[in-house]
Formats: sequence, C-alpha cells, structure tokens
Amino acid sequence: MTTTTSLLSTAETAAKSSATTNAASISSASTTTTTTSTSALSSLSSNFSTFLTLLTTQLQNQDPSSPMSSDTFTSELAQFAGVEQQVATNTNLTTLISLTEDGQQSSDMSLVGKTATASTTQLPLQNGSSSISFNTTSAESIAIAVTDSSGNVVKTAELTSSAGANTWTWDGTNTSGTQLADGSYNVAVETEDGSGNTSTVPFTVTGTVTGISNNSGTIYVKMGSSLIDMADVTSFTDASSTTSSSSTTSSATSTSSASTSTTS
Repeated sequence: MTTTTSLLSTAETAAKSSATTNAASISSASTTTTTTSTSALSSLSSNFSTFLTLLTTQLQNQDPSSPMSSDTFTSELAQFAGVEQQVATNTNLTTLISLTEDGQQSSDMSLVGKTATASTTQLPLQNGSSSISFNTTSAESIAIAVTDSSGNVVKTAELTSSAGANTWTWDGTNTSGTQLADGSYNVAVETEDGSGNTSTVPFTVTGTVTGISNNSGTIYVKMGSSLIDMADVTSFTDASSTTSSSSTTSSATSTSSASTSTTS
C-alpha cells in the first residue's frame, strides 16, 4: 500500500499550520504578563484621588441650609477602605500562589534528564534524533511531514503502518540528506481510507527533558528548544527504562528514504 500525492500534500499543509500555531504558543509562553492586582491597585489610587477632589468640591458647593450628612461621607470613605483592603488581600494571595508555583517548579526540576512523552505537534530534535508514536487499527497508508519553525517543509515520509502501535524515528536529515541542527520542529501525521478521504492520526512525541519553565502559573517542559505545556505530557520515564519499554512497539514500514525504527 502506498500513499497518494494528495495525502502527502495534506500532511504538509497540516505541518505548516502547526508551525504557525506552535510559534505563537512558544512566543506567548515566553512573555511575562502584568498581574491584575497591580493594575487594580494603580486604578484604585487614581480613583481615590478623584474621589477626594469631588468630595472637596461637594463641601465647597453644598447648600448651607441643607448640608450633606457626615454619615454619607463616612460611608463613602468606608467603601473605598474596603476596596483597598480587598486589593491588598488579592495581592497577598498572588504572592502566596507565586511561592507555591516556585515550589512546584523546583520539585519539577527533578524531571530534568527523564524521557517525556507528550501529545503535541512540536517535534524536538535532540542529538540528531527524534521519534513519534501512533496507533492504527489496520495496515494503512500514512504520510508524515516535518517543518522547521518558519513552516518550511524539511522532511516527508510515506509509510504503510502496522495494525497496532507504530514508531517513526527521524534521523534529523532533510529531504536532500543534509543533517539539520537540533531544535524545535513541527510534525503532522495523516492517513487515507479506501475512498480517498484523509484524516489526522493522533500521535505522541518523545524527547529528553532539559528544563522546566513557569509562565503566569502554567508549567512548561523544555525538550531542547521545544516548550511544551505540562498538561500535554502523558508520561515520564527514566532514560534507562526507555529502551526496554519500547520493545513492545511495532514500527511502520517506510516506502521512502525516511528513517524508521524496527522493534518487536
């Protein structure tokens, strides 16, 4: 069974789309945002100054025969004091949350060096190698496309999968056989049924954890240049146990020069 030109084209289009999405995600994850409590406190200070100006103007222009009740002034001041206390409480809560997140990040640093498996279209190329895993219910035509961070297609593969678990390993070379630099790439996997209808094949990528990042409460796992949301990581294993656990995985059969892994 071989793939068609349209299937490969669909995989390339999907990989290019992933490149755009992932670039925006990585940029967002690397940007520090301003806390809401700080903005609220600044706004409160400005509003309080305006309130005092209005209060003074009220006193200067009130009807001498029917002055405003002092209880009204007291009530307004109490409301502002209550808001100020609430903002202060929120600021303290933000500090506590930040300390908790820092502690979580420190704990997660123990994951550095482990092998992580994640459901993401980011493909970390580390030490000239990267791999993805996917399952098919039967032998199917499979097209895989890899792009760089700019969305340029650098590698394609046409495969016939095996029923069950499959692993495709990329040796980091482009379509011309040139070895590419380690970094964060993007990948898409597509299949085609007997009627020629294409569909996306769910897959996971595997890489070595090189760091942990915390941005606005979201923990990210670094795999080389790839920055992957911790929520997308499905498992962590020690590097020494990866080889033994992969022995149960069947590989897809390649019909092109793409590198595949064969395990039994």
